[in-house]
Amino acid sequence: METRLLKGESFNAFEVGFLEYLLVVSPDAAVYDKVMQEKQNFDIEYAEKIAIKSKPQITIASFLARERMEETIIKWIQRICGLMHGFDVMLNNYSGFPNNKTIYIRVQDHRPFKRLAKDLAVIDEYVQSNDCPKARIIDKPYLSIARRLPAEIYEKAMMDYSQKIFHDFFPVRQLVLLRRDNEFGKYKTVNVFSLLPPDPNADGHQMNLFN
Repeated sequence: METRLLKGESFNAFEVGFLEYLLVVSPDAAVYDKVMQEKQNFDIEYAEKIAIKSKPQITIASFLARERMEETIIKWIQRICGLMHGFDVMLNNYSGFPNNKTIYIRVQDHRPFKRLAKDLAVIDEYVQSNDCPKARIIDKPYLSIARRLPAEIYEKAMMDYSQKIFHDFFPVRQLVLLRRDNEFGKYKTVNVFSLLPPDPNADGHQMNLFN
């Protein structure tokens, strides 16, 4: 999760009993290594350690919740994943976010993530109903290379990366829920959620959990 979520919204969220959760998709080993190499290259080229401090993963949702809520959250996510088919993620070249100075690899097809975001809205409703901040549900995913860069580094990197090419894909067959209990702690795996086998009709209609 971007620590920006905690600032301005949380005073100190951890001191008042919140835990920080991420629901993520991780690339397979080959793509993981390829993206990690790109992060290391960024660190060497621009002397920005931020690139290698985060793992290659796509965040689907980030939120704050209390520990007593975790069992219910897991049950909801299991139910959602139990009706979601596995899919492939195609990565296609680089782009950037000027507002938070982030360089990232683009995800070509957002449709599976939009379906997930629609169903994960129930998690947002649940955490807000328990006096937790609004969840961040992401329906336009990306895979970051380096985040919150100094403005001059971001501008230079964007010029360089606009000339670079990145093409690869990886299968998504599970989602992973991570948690940490302090702003500088390491995320730990809470649960792994298996998806259904890939739909042979890839453009077929996904069942809506909440109809």
